[in-house]
Amino acid sequence: MPLPLDQVKVIDADTHMTEQHDLWTSRAPAAFRDRVPHVGQVDGAATWLVEGDVVLGRAGAGGVVDKHGHKGRSFEGLYEWEIEQGHAASHDPAARMELLDEIGIWAQIVFPGVVGLGGQTLGDLVKDEQLRDLCLEIFNDANAEIQAESGNRLLPMAILPAWSIDGCVREVERAKNLGLRGVNLTSDPQDLGSPDLANRAWDPVWEACAALEMPVHFHIGASLTTMSFFGNYPWESHDDDTKLAIGGALLFIGNARVVVNMICSGMFDRYPALKIVSVESGTGWIPFILEALDYEMDENAPQAKASMSMLPSEYFKQNIYATTWFEQRNLASLIESVGEDNIMFETDFPHPTCLYPEPLKTAEHNLEALSPAVQRKILGENAAKLYKL
Repeated sequence: MPLPLDQVKVIDADTHMTEQHDLWTSRAPAAFRDRVPHVGQVDGAATWLVEGDVVLGRAGAGGVVDKHGHKGRSFEGLYEWEIEQGHAASHDPAARMELLDEIGIWAQIVFPGVVGLGGQTLGDLVKDEQLRDLCLEIFNDANAEIQAESGNRLLPMAILPAWSIDGCVREVERAKNLGLRGVNLTSDPQDLGSPDLANRAWDPVWEACAALEMPVHFHIGASLTTMSFFGNYPWESHDDDTKLAIGGALLFIGNARVVVNMICSGMFDRYPALKIVSVESGTGWIPFILEALDYEMDENAPQAKASMSMLPSEYFKQNIYATTWFEQRNLASLIESVGEDNIMFETDFPHPTCLYPEPLKTAEHNLEALSPAVQRKILGENAAKLYKL
């Protein structure tokens, strides 16, 4: 059965944009222009530098789709290609808009690159907190410009300064005033000197996000801790390509750690309107983890479970969203368990495993067992409601 594309605008809930080389230098005050992230040469390769010579990361293509529109080898795209070798839509908002029209997608949620998927690289390597805050604010300001110029079709999520809870509250409010539709946070702020997210010290952030209707996003690999897992998941004897495949598969399941810790923190009883998005993690693991959490809490923490207003598994449908792109087996029964209002479609363009060049053809195959009403929800209606589109 064809997708009901005449009845819904497709919203892609997880994509990435490689930062343009002058993003910070073109916007920074003169006194900081030599200190903010900029691109220089290190060992013959374009490299992001900050504070003079501190390396943030490669200033490469940031994806696996090349300038001719061909999907290449993941290791080369991520670690060897220069930005000019990648598809123009991976770094140029105007080219991205053209691509959206070509592939039949109305809007995309956009996540960062060089600063870390949760801002953790910036928080770790920039030691001067004033400079760190400036870099983050410039980044969020630039994203607000991209969103406005796209007519709200490109929707980058604002990064929060996880090193400062008070700063996070201020940035949630500032992001809302900039017109941004959600915020993006590292899953392990303790890596950057803050309490972990189950600590009640974070309540002002959850209160602000709930009151301002700003969903909080946790992308896979969005912390120093989880990226250390990524590097250690594969056994050393595997080749580079296999290591990427193993690390990628286990990063998906790694977001189970975020989901269960948040459910057990009590934050959803205190802030029932708070919305959380588990990004690029898939959905297949969710029913098992929720059933396991109910069982484990019964067996090991019955008093803590009794203090909750619902079963641990029931909070997912009330407060949490997840994204799907490659999954096709048992999707109908999976959605019955997770909730048809809690799943959003993504492509992950232009990263490895992205749906390209015909994402909706893949979606048609994957969603064929679902009713048109559920297809519409996953393809766009759920995201339109969450992001107020």
